[in-house]
Amino acid sequence: MKFEFLVQTYETERIKVLSVWSEFRDEDLPIRPRLGDPRGRSVHEQMVHQCVSEDLWFRNMLGIDIGAPPLPKQETRLEFIKRYAEDSEKRLAALRQKPESWWEEPSKFFDVERSRAWVMTRRLTHTSHHRGQQMAMLRMLGRDVHSNYGPTADTGGLAQNQAPTIYAYPNIAALLQEEASGGKKAPLPGAAGKPVSERPPTK
Repeated sequence: MKFEFLVQTYETERIKVLSVWSEFRDEDLPIRPRLGDPRGRSVHEQMVHQCVSEDLWFRNMLGIDIGAPPLPKQETRLEFIKRYAEDSEKRLAALRQKPESWWEEPSKFFDVERSRAWVMTRRLTHTSHHRGQQMAMLRMLGRDVHSNYGPTADTGGLAQNQAPTIYAYPNIAALLQEEASGGKKAPLPGAAGKPVSERPPTK
């Protein structure tokens, strides 16, 4: 199927969202990028936005309604993880059933008309954009960061130095189980003295 790559990308992107959320601590939820500046979304608000906006895009633009409230009853970190894991799994199942012709059909994208494949591509990049913001916040908080697309400073540094890719968890089932009982993630080796960025500060 010509558009199978979009289904496969959504399948992996939902894992990446949940993985980043698992890197935060419960006490991080009210934190904003800059103390005292209400313009930047808090960690909590990023989770709300992801759940609500994805629900709206899928229902209104893609015609996929999973029949569930987008937000958890208790807006805690773990409950957001569980809610998004469940809802995105249902959306993934619905996408897998769609024929090639469905992807090519027009849909309303705000005030313009676009194909569903185009809308889905925009949805994926929208999610990735906000996930990047959250990963920057993890660094601002001084947190270790597991792989999301490839190596990080904590998994070994730069890819050109053969740093490994190390995910926090092997799959969503393991993530849900471990986060519910304390969050035992894969150990991180660090960079062992190798550069962790492209232009490291000079002494």
